[in-house]
Amino acid sequence: MKRYVIFAALGPLIGGFWLLLTTTLMSGYWSEPNLSEVAKLFVVFAKTLQYSYLFGILPALMIAAVDDILSHVKRIGPVARMLIVGAIAFVAAELLYGSRGPDSGAIQFFLYGLVGFLPATIASWLAHKTMEKPALA
Repeated sequence: MKRYVIFAALGPLIGGFWLLLTTTLMSGYWSEPNLSEVAKLFVVFAKTLQYSYLFGILPALMIAAVDDILSHVKRIGPVARMLIVGAIAFVAAELLYGSRGPDSGAIQFFLYGLVGFLPATIASWLAHKTMEKPALA
């Protein structure tokens, strides 16, 4: 149960911030970033955080289910599980967000894929660190 709480708490938070950062970069708004533009970014992030959780909690829980299933497979180690979950989230986020805007290319593909990869990998690592180890008989 901890795994799902971790994914539900961190997924929309990290993914929403990275999505805002990616759309800001891809729109060309940050040609020369300065302190006031960074402050504006965080203000917009604070105002849109509720929508990040509204639209991001279900995908985060779906990725948590994949992580939970893979955690029960004995042959898959924690690092391989984190990379598999991250790769699945990368592909899902790229398919969902990758066609946004007029641009297309490797940078857009990579940045929008990171919207799914970063929160999934971080949450999977944190879930691995907080899970109790089974007692040896």
